[in-house]
Amino acid sequence: MMRKALKALAVLFGLLLLAVIGLLSPVAYVETFCRGKIGAARQEAKMSDPAFWRAEANTYLTYPEWHIVYAYDGLAETLKTTDEFGFGYFRSIGGFWSSTCQMMRYADAHGGADGATRLMVHTIGVSFTLEMVMKAAYEETFGRLVAAVRGEEKTPQDLVARDMAITYAAFLRQTPWYKFDFGQWRDKLDAAPITDTLRGWERRLALGGEWSAKIAYAQAIAAGVAATGEAKLTIRSLVGDIPSADLTTVPGVTLIEETPAGAIIETERYDAFTKIIAAVTAKGGRFVEIAGNDDIMASVLVAPGETYAGPGAEIARVGRDGFAGDRVLATLKTSELGTLYSAYPAMAGRGVEHVFDY
Repeated sequence: MMRKALKALAVLFGLLLLAVIGLLSPVAYVETFCRGKIGAARQEAKMSDPAFWRAEANTYLTYPEWHIVYAYDGLAETLKTTDEFGFGYFRSIGGFWSSTCQMMRYADAHGGADGATRLMVHTIGVSFTLEMVMKAAYEETFGRLVAAVRGEEKTPQDLVARDMAITYAAFLRQTPWYKFDFGQWRDKLDAAPITDTLRGWERRLALGGEWSAKIAYAQAIAAGVAATGEAKLTIRSLVGDIPSADLTTVPGVTLIEETPAGAIIETERYDAFTKIIAAVTAKGGRFVEIAGNDDIMASVLVAPGETYAGPGAEIARVGRDGFAGDRVLATLKTSELGTLYSAYPAMAGRGVEHVFDY
């Protein structure tokens, strides 16, 4: 009996070891094969206050976090027409690590990432990989089977899952994931009537368990952030070629100082900043520097196989999870952002998607 127990423990340990190796192998690959020659970190910034400078390399290393945001966006889009098993979980994992490899090389060319930033990228990558693998393992097997038994008509629980995914994807564009109210959606899931006994209870238990786990994890993350301090939610930019009076008419722009090189403004970061850049450049404004930098990366949505024809250069191309078309990651000068928006105006499935603000 003891020998059998020890053998079972050895098998379990071996499986756990293989799982850990599998999860950490992309990290080892990126750290070994995705590094480049370390370039200059920063030229002398025209924005004189270093308290508002951010590392230029971070414009590239911000993308991995956004890849996860876009994955949830794709899952939400998938749930509008089908079920969870229709999402490309492994494709999204591959897109994360392949793009991270490219981003590390470009970050090195712009001064390189510090250890804490690389650790953060790898941590969210391993967490994302584990979550996607677990969801795929369940949704593409038992989840698919139960959905097939249910038939084409979605249950009230399926509709709650769809609405939650849409809300969550929009939330992530501006706010850290751990601030999302998973409890509210778990309550909605529990309150939805059971019209299909098998699928209704399966969704209630599977998604309810997932969201409960995320509530606990979010509380732990929030406690950690409270101890170390949240990321700065505003950013400063130096903008030229536009009267200050016109700048202050753009919603979300606060004028800080007028200098010979241009006006220093303060704005929100993340998705709001991308919209502000569009509004400022539409009025003729030119971004001389953003957070003390004059190089930046942006994502542009294009048709499958379409050649990038904007300023700067394409440095990576990633398939869009849940959508048709490609996501081009382009590096360019901050002063070329107006040209980028002119070349790729916003329209359905095409145009400038996001400017990565360090």
